[in-house]
Amino acid sequence: MDPPQVVPTESRRVSDPATPTDIVCRVRWLREVRARVVTSVARRHVAKRGIDLASFTFIPEPTKTPLQRVGLDPVPRLAQIRDSGPLHRLDLPFDFTAYLVTGHEQAREVLTARDIYSTDIRHLFSGDGPATSDDIGGLGFTDPPVHTRLRKIITPEFTMRRLARLEPLIEQFVDRALDDLEAAGPGADLAKVLAFPIPFNTICALLGLDYEDRQAFAKLGSARFDATNGGAAAFGAVSEQREFLFDAVARQRKEPGPGLIGQIIRNEGDTITDHDLAGLADGVFTGGYETTAGMIALSTIVLTRDPAYAELVRSGDRKTLDRVIEELLRYFSVVQVAFPRFAKQDMELFGESIKAGDVLLVSLSGANRDGVSAGDQPDVFDPARVPASGHLAFGHGIHRCIGAELARMELRIALPKLLNRFPDLALAVPESDLEFRQLSFVFGIESLPVTF
Repeated sequence: MDPPQVVPTESRRVSDPATPTDIVCRVRWLREVRARVVTSVARRHVAKRGIDLASFTFIPEPTKTPLQRVGLDPVPRLAQIRDSGPLHRLDLPFDFTAYLVTGHEQAREVLTARDIYSTDIRHLFSGDGPATSDDIGGLGFTDPPVHTRLRKIITPEFTMRRLARLEPLIEQFVDRALDDLEAAGPGADLAKVLAFPIPFNTICALLGLDYEDRQAFAKLGSARFDATNGGAAAFGAVSEQREFLFDAVARQRKEPGPGLIGQIIRNEGDTITDHDLAGLADGVFTGGYETTAGMIALSTIVLTRDPAYAELVRSGDRKTLDRVIEELLRYFSVVQVAFPRFAKQDMELFGESIKAGDVLLVSLSGANRDGVSAGDQPDVFDPARVPASGHLAFGHGIHRCIGAELARMELRIALPKLLNRFPDLALAVPESDLEFRQLSFVFGIESLPVTF
């Protein structure tokens, strides 16, 4: 099976995509929690109280802890919870029982157990809200055997050998963004001018979206992740983006494009439905865009703290660069919480009685700051760190991020080029003045003004 050919569009410059405000979590997290809460209540109370999914515009207070940060660090409360025991029950309304997992060893155990947990939440949607089960797809919310079949289709396109074809194109996107940053001059917003366009253009090229589709997709992506105007607006944007992807897939059914969507159509034909293919495309976009954008911007903050850090990245030594990138991934853990795991059966887990239907929330940021795995001073960025076991920044088990190697490739290209192009790069404001995203499933920063 030949890899899809990505055709550079050098003459077509994609305008800077709108920067998402408060990102994947406030949509995805609210979508998961609200849907589950509404379903639990609906069985007994909907007829009496008329509860509507769109009316849940809040995050229950106990679930905020794994989403909050103090600067770049998880809030101290998360470490206190981890030290108190392997499972922490969250006191939630509406008879909704959830447990928070914060230890590295326990997190790996839960994420690995594929047969006793489900991540599929589509059955929880009533079908009359701003989003329905048809809007929920992709690998993250799918269980085996469907998950196994879909992942088998897409995995070959994310091997290092297949991804190597993207390297020259990513270098073009990085060089172009660096030119834009230089043209913007000192005080420019690195998050907007450089960190966001690189993964956005990379993902669009990977999927095979044409120039017109990219323009529309940039606007839809921003609207989808913004929960500022409440649940109905956010869920409406989810549906709108899914409709956009259905349309893109339908057009490529007639004339397959050069990217991933077209390649899957050529390989699978009618054996894969438009719904499943749109779900895969949606997962690639949402998982590979905002996460890498956040990593580029946040990494810049840390690497400019100490000239020795920047020199490690500029050195040209691949082994050293890879070690620094792995520590950055562990330290930031931009995807803060894994897909929720719903217990399929009653069980005993880490000394607690878990009932079927209870949900386990695995804090990836908490697990990656666990000294058991990270070693001494886990809350400190240490580019020389040799952890006892691998980090969980990409998750673990069957739902481990399929785009992990692509993310590493983008960081491996972008960070050295940035620090070599601007050797005196520095923050234009004190780090304490930066505005980081709060209550966000994907941790990030609103803007990053720099000087050079």
